Amino acid sequence: MAVPKQRKTKSRRNQRRMHIFIKGPSLVKCPKCGNPTRPHTVCSNCGYYKGKAIIDVLKKLTKKEKKQKEKELAAKEKEEKKAKPLTWEQMSRE
Repeated sequence: MAVPKQRKTKSRRNQRRMHIFIKGPSLVKCPKCGNPTRPHTVCSNCGYYKGKAIIDVLKKLTKKEKKQKEKELAAKEKEEKKAKPLTWEQMSRE
């Protein structure tokens, strides 16, 4: 049976194990709601993928949760409108 001639040091052992670890999932920001999601998947918060509504998220919620979620989505849309600069036509309407 083969036996090592010299003992491997802690340094050598740790250098070998340096790359053996679990990496965290890569996340991207959802363009619709801004929550972190996995790339190339439907957002679990808003149900959108590539700018299209794929899943009706509000359908699964209870009445109380649905109302709260609608408020959050309305607030997000209102923020987005404020963030964009208004054109002359939009200013004249408001």
